[in-house]
Amino acid sequence: MNWSGLESLLSGVNKYSTAFGRIWLSMVFVFRVLVFVVAAQRVWGDESKDFVCNTRQPGCTNVCYDHIFPISHIRLWALQLIFVTCPSLMVMAHVKYREGKEKKYVALHQGSHLYANPGKKRGGLWWTYLLSLVFKAGFDTSFLYILFRIYHGYDLPKLSKCSIDPCPNTVDCFISRPTEKKIFMLFMVVSSALCIFMCILEMIYLVGKRIIKLIRTQHKNERMVFADQHELTNIAPPRSQYQRDPTLAESQLSLNRKEKIKEGQKTTML
Repeated sequence: MNWSGLESLLSGVNKYSTAFGRIWLSMVFVFRVLVFVVAAQRVWGDESKDFVCNTRQPGCTNVCYDHIFPISHIRLWALQLIFVTCPSLMVMAHVKYREGKEKKYVALHQGSHLYANPGKKRGGLWWTYLLSLVFKAGFDTSFLYILFRIYHGYDLPKLSKCSIDPCPNTVDCFISRPTEKKIFMLFMVVSSALCIFMCILEMIYLVGKRIIKLIRTQHKNERMVFADQHELTNIAPPRSQYQRDPTLAESQLSLNRKEKIKEGQKTTML
């Protein structure tokens, strides 16, 4: 399978993701896809050929192998990686839809914009991003549960008992390199659990940030309503009404003296 195409496609999600989303994507491709492609496929490549049972009954080995390994670990992990990475494409599709809508709006309204930033997580895109996180965490959890139920835990026994027809009696079956396979299986389980944890942290971050923003907006609106309903009035007149400017008083006195002198000159002349 060509994983490089999927990696190049999902690398575009980084610019629409939060810091937690970027860490999640790095963990998926470094600790899961890279390990899956480089090492895990080679370890499980000989599981059917090197599966041995201590019997020569025709068909017994094949039936016992099918009973012990109902589905291959490699194919189960491949399905898990596909299902886990697909929800990120929902975000990209929503952003592309917004960008196309923005181009049509700009062409019709001559330069005015419908979105300030089509990739900004607001409105419907915020819900799409949150839903993609729920799907990613849900798929990882579901596949971990399926792996646990099929193999009765996260363990690979070195010896397995099988008594299914056409086996004549209870036979002992052995798998190749059980310890190495167990280590890889535990590594994939732990990396899946860490990815689930990162998705939960990102959901908490998004919801908490949204709640804080709504609370701030509500407080701001309440202040504006209070200011409109209770307009501030002057409780006391300005201080300028009680204090006199000394320069203004002196100029007023000089004017009064000049007027008195003029009146005295008029009376003498009469």
